[in-house]
Amino acid sequence: MTNLITVTKDKQKEQRNNITSSVLVVDDESSIRNGLVFLLRKEGYAPLEASNGREALQKVQDEKPDLVLLDIMMPELNGLEVCRRLKSNEDTRLIPVVLITAVHSHDEKIKAIDAGADDFVNKPINIAELRARVRSLLRMKHLNDLLDRADNVIAALANAIEAKDEYTEGHNERVSSYSVALARAAGISQDEQEVLRMAGILHDIGKIGVPDNVLNKPGRLDREEFEKIFLHPQEGEKILSPLRCLSGVRDVVLYHHERYDGTGYPKGLKGDKIPLFARIVAIADSYDAMTSTRPYRQALSRQKAIEELENKAGQMWDPELVGIFVGWLNKNGDRSWLKTIDKECDND
Repeated sequence: MTNLITVTKDKQKEQRNNITSSVLVVDDESSIRNGLVFLLRKEGYAPLEASNGREALQKVQDEKPDLVLLDIMMPELNGLEVCRRLKSNEDTRLIPVVLITAVHSHDEKIKAIDAGADDFVNKPINIAELRARVRSLLRMKHLNDLLDRADNVIAALANAIEAKDEYTEGHNERVSSYSVALARAAGISQDEQEVLRMAGILHDIGKIGVPDNVLNKPGRLDREEFEKIFLHPQEGEKILSPLRCLSGVRDVVLYHHERYDGTGYPKGLKGDKIPLFARIVAIADSYDAMTSTRPYRQALSRQKAIEELENKAGQMWDPELVGIFVGWLNKNGDRSWLKTIDKECDND
């Protein structure tokens, strides 16, 4: 009897967890769609329905399901194209997609993989197999959601630190956008641009350990105050170290104050020994600092800042990256582009 009670409790707990998971069923055949909806509801999920590809895309936009079961063979917009669009959209690319097909050919499976499908199931559908695949993908989806929320909490913390200093308002976002722009101009992949976007936001998170009176001091810092500032890369790396998903970001946080000639801190790395992403953020960070008013000086003009970058390329910054960034700045002008670059990234 005890074992039966335990199993029943476990089943009830699983169903309570499942009810928070919504699954979109997309099939133009109502009999198949209704059968899958019945099964999902019985398992404790919250099913959604769409009868064609265009309706599915609208449903995903409106409802943000946790998983999509998607038939391949549909009129107007087939399942492969729907999957491709979902996986190319920044807002929906992490939603798991299971393609359902009556075709068993190897070529069809290759097309499904190329479209970005997370899994596929053959018709006639094996219910036990489908149930297992749905459970597995939803566990992964919820884990990704937790990691995403952790990223957002860390980013909010970084912005809260920035708010301690009235002179650096918006600095993190601008460094992030400049870094992405430089990466794009240098031909770096979109996935790596996303790492740089987060790295730009978090690069100074270690300043949480720097006293306000040091951050906001209007005059020159003394030796002891400089030492506190110099520690912020290591402090930032420690804050992010428990988050394995931010391993690429941690290198930027730790090394963005290294100089190309080896005279920077904290490790005194030189040239290509400095991680590429740290070299990119160092240029973005320095340019925004130069063109922003600080307690100890007025902002430089865009042209003066460009001259400073060019004069110290090879000393402070990677000369090749400086050349790419300056070329990009000359093409794009002042900061007005910052308002639209994030939208452009989302549409890539």
